[in-house]
Amino acid sequence: MAGSQGVPAQPLDVITIGRASVDLYGQQIGSRLEDVTSFAKSVGGCPANIAIGTARLGLRSALLTRVGKEQFGGFLREQLAREGVNLDGLKTDPERLTALAILSVESDKSFPLLFYRENCADMALEEGDIDPAFIASARAVVVTGTHFARPNTEAAQRKAMKLMREAGGKVVLDIDYRPNLWGLAGHAEGDNRYIASDVVSARMKTVLPGCDLIVGTEEEVLIASGESELLPALKTIRALSTATIVLKRGPMGCIVYEGAIPEDLEAGIVGKGFPIEVYNVLGAGDAFMSGFLRGWLGGESLQTAATWANACGAFAVSRLLCSPESPTFAELQYFLEHGSQHRALRKDEAINHIHWATTRRCEIPALMALACDHRAQLEALAAKLGADPARLGAFKVLAVKAAARVANGRPGYGMLLDEKHGREAMFEFARHPFSWLGRPVEQPGSRPLRFETSQDVGSLLPEWPVDHCIKCLCFYHPDDSAEMKRVQQDKLRGLFEAARKVGRELLVEIIAGKNGPLADDTVARAMEELYALGIKPDWWKLETQASPAAWAAIETTVAKHDPWCRGVVLLGLDAPAEELEAGFAATAEAPIVKGFAVGRTIFMNAAEGWLSGRMDDEAAIADMARRFEGLTDLWLATRSRKAA
Repeated sequence: MAGSQGVPAQPLDVITIGRASVDLYGQQIGSRLEDVTSFAKSVGGCPANIAIGTARLGLRSALLTRVGKEQFGGFLREQLAREGVNLDGLKTDPERLTALAILSVESDKSFPLLFYRENCADMALEEGDIDPAFIASARAVVVTGTHFARPNTEAAQRKAMKLMREAGGKVVLDIDYRPNLWGLAGHAEGDNRYIASDVVSARMKTVLPGCDLIVGTEEEVLIASGESELLPALKTIRALSTATIVLKRGPMGCIVYEGAIPEDLEAGIVGKGFPIEVYNVLGAGDAFMSGFLRGWLGGESLQTAATWANACGAFAVSRLLCSPESPTFAELQYFLEHGSQHRALRKDEAINHIHWATTRRCEIPALMALACDHRAQLEALAAKLGADPARLGAFKVLAVKAAARVANGRPGYGMLLDEKHGREAMFEFARHPFSWLGRPVEQPGSRPLRFETSQDVGSLLPEWPVDHCIKCLCFYHPDDSAEMKRVQQDKLRGLFEAARKVGRELLVEIIAGKNGPLADDTVARAMEELYALGIKPDWWKLETQASPAAWAAIETTVAKHDPWCRGVVLLGLDAPAEELEAGFAATAEAPIVKGFAVGRTIFMNAAEGWLSGRMDDEAAIADMARRFEGLTDLWLATRSRKAA
């Protein structure tokens, strides 16, 4: 497994070394682990969490460890990449499985935790995995206590520490003490945070002299020093190391000690604290470390670094998971400036929206989508032609192939597909590297809005792939009756809440022009009313507007209520290509418009030809591809760019 990782194209701020696991969190809160029935999957392990946490806060981070050559190892690699973590130090171990942790929140003080780490990939890390050039490319390296428990991982970390000191960088120790990972407790004792051990203390005391920053809880300070009381423990660490010492104290924040340890432990440097509800302490220390490193490596004062650390820890302890709950820098700065009225930060809608919007799975700066989610129109066509409606599913597979032919693996292309006739098409879609898929939930033509399969649409969403976007068309006009608006608003608000609850993006499609006059401010007024309800879609899908003033009003509305919105895509309404071209051109000075999602203009001719037997599969694909490519060319021309 030895070999050079190479030097990153840009210098790194921090490399974290050690545990990398898949965490499975029980979703039934207040339940014994024995009774949990469903789990949320995320990246776990102290160093992996810190790598993600620091990346979210704007540091250039890397993770140095091993993962298995299997699906969970692939998940860790892909998620770390999505988070912006450098992967040059991430090795794939073909002989071992990725580590696994399974846990539940039984109460605010009990968190049963099972570690599956027998001969796991990250514990096979060895000296040969530590590349000198890679270590020298960073300003700091974070070593963790668990990886001093085995000779091979200990040797790897000590080599990294030596190389970092030689390169003039900083060595950070997260004591990260887990007794059962040192073989001191049984499998059922994964949440046990402290068992005294002379063996562990002796090992850790040899690590302390080579560190520039040492971070630990009160229990971790005791194990690192071998003492039984806090003041002597801190003095012992100080006698062994000149490092800055950060004492984590849970809800009380932290105290930082730079020089001699004072007799009054409260006399250290204290950052601002944040009183919050304790929901789940697991992962809070990793978020805390991320915040401290962002300040410490960013040249901030120790007091500021401590404040940022406390705030990041508050976010994590108030939420369920580990790495997914770490704040982004935008989220952190908003919290520091505005605070929160909620002790349970997970209930703060403004903060949660920033968290959601700044941790989306990928960026989609432009979107050109073939909309083939039509149901009623295609069913009517099949009936008109005397064709079997069961064939509509096969036709939609052809539409996917046409869109894939145009996209040709390039970013910015997507589709709209429905569950009713498009299930096989979704399987075909998954075989191609599209950027986006939207799925409708509305009952076609319904006004007031109704959902197609179940009015409890939220119960169906967990079955969807996590990167599928909910699309909901609503025939909404701001001059509708109060009762009509109330019914439709309630539906949309419930859908928005469900989307956020299950972690799926939402596109709201508003068609106002079919139910009243369309003035320059009509659509903007409709959007204002929905924003006033707290509905913040990731995307809007809107009909073309008659004037630049209308687009200016829409853009102002979005900027006012949700600067994190992905943007607007244009719908087609079966318009001829000439009208669409004019509509595209009208958006040239409206940056909020990111693309289009057009359907019948592209597929209707092929649908009629294929269902009637006048076109074979290839002819239908070619016809749709030609029309879709023509629209993408028109769109790109209005933006003066070409598809890469």
